[in-house]
Parts: sequence; structure tokens; C-alpha cells
Amino acid sequence: MPELPEVETTRRGLEKWGVGQHVRRIRVHDPRLRWPVDPQLGLRLHRRKLLAIDRRAKYLLFHFHNGTLIGHLGMSGSMRITKPQDERRKHDHVEFEFSNGKALRYHDPRRFGFLIWTENDPTQHPRLRDLGPEPFCDSFDGTYLAKRAVGRKVATKTFLMDPKVVVGVGNIYASESLYRAGIRPGRAAGRVARTHWERLATEVRAVLSEAIADGGTTLRDFLGSDGEPGYFVQNLQAYGREGEPCHHCSTSIRRSVISQRASYFCPSCQQ
Repeated sequence: MPELPEVETTRRGLEKWGVGQHVRRIRVHDPRLRWPVDPQLGLRLHRRKLLAIDRRAKYLLFHFHNGTLIGHLGMSGSMRITKPQDERRKHDHVEFEFSNGKALRYHDPRRFGFLIWTENDPTQHPRLRDLGPEPFCDSFDGTYLAKRAVGRKVATKTFLMDPKVVVGVGNIYASESLYRAGIRPGRAAGRVARTHWERLATEVRAVLSEAIADGGTTLRDFLGSDGEPGYFVQNLQAYGREGEPCHHCSTSIRRSVISQRASYFCPSCQQ
């Protein structure tokens, strides 16, 4: 599943070619996403100018004068900039043609993603209104995490991946952040010391920043808006390295399952 770095990488790529352009037309080749594409979307956006593209958690927000299109990539979705005359790939479900001769194509083999139109404040949409803070905002720090974790028996990794606690920290980046912070993923959140929360907040921001700079992580389906894969996978220190030596102490990396998700950790460095 594309996580925050992949979505932010996509946003930056689309922003370069789409913002400031007018929508010439929209082709909906298959409306059957997680929720059906609005059959009036083409009429709503015809000749409308794309004002900005924002990101909230793993959601992309395409702002127009008359409303906002909320996009989510689901499990295997991607958005890329191409030319309208380029051959359409299987699973290219929705296509936006812009006034600069470029096209944005939404590709989703599993159709778990969606494109939802709203004329109201998108941050108050049911999909977004209860989300926690962004990991890069000022309110996200060790103090905040420590307060939210008081009395919590849930595994720290599960706690960190809760979008009501903080958004955008998915399975891969949670494992990497916990490894760097020296916290075992299965440790109860309520038993983590304040100093460790401070370090974890710092590492979450560092890991996500590095992943964004590298264009995200490619494990299965993700491609950036330019059709190129992300390269942060080359820098993974814990995730997917079961049986390989820890980069710090040479102890073999172990794998466990927490909340039905694979977790990787060093039994010596992470306590």
C-alpha cells in the first residue's frame, strides 16, 4: 500500500504539471472504485482550473473553485502524468486531460482506492475529520506521544500506526522508525519512557523525510507520478531483513506479527 512518502512524492509530481491548468475533459473508463466515481464529475470540472494539490495523511486533495476532489490510492493505486495519445494501460480507470496537453491517469488494479467529490471543507469530510496530526507539524513531538500513550497496553508499533494518533506512519516506516529509536515494536505503548518517545518522534520525521527524498519505497506496485519507482527500499535497515545481520550489532534481525502485520526488529538494539 502506498504510504505517506509515496503519496507526497505523487503530489509533488502532479503539482508540477497539473496546478494552474484547466480540465479539458475527464474520461471515466471504469467507475467501479471503492466508491463509484461521481457520474457528474466531468461536468463539474469541465474547464475548471486546478488551483492546488494538497496532501492530508494518505489522501490527495485536488482543489478547484467549486470544490475539492479527494483521492486515495488504496492498496495498489497510482497516479501518473502522461500524454492523452499514449496507449491506455489495463486498470487505468480515470483520466484527466489538461489544457497544457498533459493527462493525469488514475491506475488501480485492485480498485480499493477512490475519487470523491465534495463542495464542503474537505478536512471535515468523514474520511479526514478524525485524523491525528501530521508527523511534520509542530504539535507532533515526544510530549504529545507520551501523553497519548499513558496507560495504553497496545503494542507501540500498533499505536504508532493508528491514524488517530499520527497520520501516515504505515507498516514499513513504523518498523524503520522503531528500529532507529531502539524501541521493540511489541512493547506496550504505556511502558515506553518519555526520552524514547522524543527520539521516536525525531526518527519518524527523519525516516519519512528520507523516503520522500528518495521517491518512496517500491515493494510491489508503487510508481511515482513520472512512472519511476521509489528507491528508499535500498536504505531499509529493518523491514524485510529477517535473518540478516543488524547494521549496528550484527545480531540477526527477527520477524514477528503484530496486529496481523509483519514487524522486523533487532532483539539486541531494540528494548
